[in-house]
Amino acid sequence: MGKGIPLSDQDRIPWLCTLHDILLRDVASGQHVVLACSALKKIYRDILIRGKKSTSLKYAELEKGEGPSEMQLLVIHLSGSLEVISARLRQRKGHFMPPELLQSQFDILEPPSAPENFIQISVEKNLPEIISTITRTLQTS
Repeated sequence: MGKGIPLSDQDRIPWLCTLHDILLRDVASGQHVVLACSALKKIYRDILIRGKKSTSLKYAELEKGEGPSEMQLLVIHLSGSLEVISARLRQRKGHFMPPELLQSQFDILEPPSAPENFIQISVEKNLPEIISTITRTLQTS
């Protein structure tokens, strides 16, 4: 990404499998875990939940919730327009992702939907509101 080339599924899947293994280890040890990651596609979020074995399941099976489930995942989908997010990205200094790649992120985005466990929060809310919404959701889960 730093070179201006969007990541492919082949680039992302091993990284997501590693994140799954870390999540599984930490959850198994009794920790509460927060992971910040742009799991833009449903299959990416499924890999975070089920690990490498979800890459061998058919996508239709995953949509039906078939196959082994390893852990519970609450997705916090921060939603915003291309214009708002682009303006914020351009203000970042030294970030690995160049603003020119943002459109490619929007192009592959599959926002979470039922039956996924998620909440959607607008990035136009201020940070304390976003944190409060997330905290309330976690306390009632």
